[in-house]
Amino acid sequence: MPALLDAVTGGPARLGLPPVRAAALLLVDGLGHRLLHEHAADAPFLAAMADHGPLLVGFPSSTSISVTSLGTGLPPGTHGTLGIRFRVDGTLLDSLSWTSDAGDASELLPPETVQPHPTVFERAVARDVGATVVSARAFRASGLTRSALRGARYRGVGAFGDLAAELLDALGRPGAQLVYGYHADLDQLGHLHGPGSTAWRWQLRQIDRLVEQLVAELPAGTLLAVTGDHGMVTVDRRHDADTEPDLRVGVTMVGGDPRARLVYTRDGAADDVLAAWRGVLGEDAWVLPGAEVVERGWFGALDDGVRPRVPDVVAALRGTAAVVRSEGEPLLSRLPGQHGSLTGDEHVVPLLAAARA
Repeated sequence: MPALLDAVTGGPARLGLPPVRAAALLLVDGLGHRLLHEHAADAPFLAAMADHGPLLVGFPSSTSISVTSLGTGLPPGTHGTLGIRFRVDGTLLDSLSWTSDAGDASELLPPETVQPHPTVFERAVARDVGATVVSARAFRASGLTRSALRGARYRGVGAFGDLAAELLDALGRPGAQLVYGYHADLDQLGHLHGPGSTAWRWQLRQIDRLVEQLVAELPAGTLLAVTGDHGMVTVDRRHDADTEPDLRVGVTMVGGDPRARLVYTRDGAADDVLAAWRGVLGEDAWVLPGAEVVERGWFGALDDGVRPRVPDVVAALRGTAAVVRSEGEPLLSRLPGQHGSLTGDEHVVPLLAAARA
């Protein structure tokens, strides 16, 4: 998004994007670089677009982390959204629903406090650039919207038709414009049926046609970019953090998601928990102390205020394994499609672009 803002304000050219009057980014949830190229026959238009990537998403490779990085231009260690579920001031916050075990957390943990950095949209408005977010109506006032996308004019939509109409309307407004659009269904079908499944492929075909039609209707002097927030794998081996005794001893909170677990421990138990998780997961995961994850730069540059959110132990899953929570996350635990880890299938996304002179 900062590169697109530069493209519409005469800033330095980044990511090979040309200068334009207005630019839009369409985020297709779950559109991984490898998945797109493995299924290029289902998405011929997308596969033929100029690819200014591929890009690496942040860790964990999941939606709320990537959306916040897109919306702020910052890595997770700086914007502070370290996982789908992560500890903030002693509370395990779900950053997708902005809830805790006690329910709605928007008053206890205001999104503007959890993520205090200005968004790209706030910076755009300060530079007299129109800013528009086009996404589901239900997300208009969500915690994630307030954290990652605040500052933009919000246009709520419900289907392909009004998503396309609102994107094109925003691009056609006079003057410099920065537009962000979000589409969720490819990710949903990947979770439910597995990436590459028949249902997933049909959805990819519909997205391909949508993008082709959008490009055909682009106003003069505008650009459409398409990316994903993560890829996805089909899991077939599950470890259960809620029922396997060795994964529970010394643990106070298990955050993250099934492919990227953030483990918080009792005082003095971190080393024992690290050894236990390594023993149970073996070759199914990279299991590291949180301090080493920070040193390796998995979260990117770390703000001092974010340091207390860093877990004591991190498990990034390999291959097709997952660490589920059958009691705490019963629905998520059963889904075949998962993401969050550092594998190329999950961590690499395309950056496709087309411009109209």
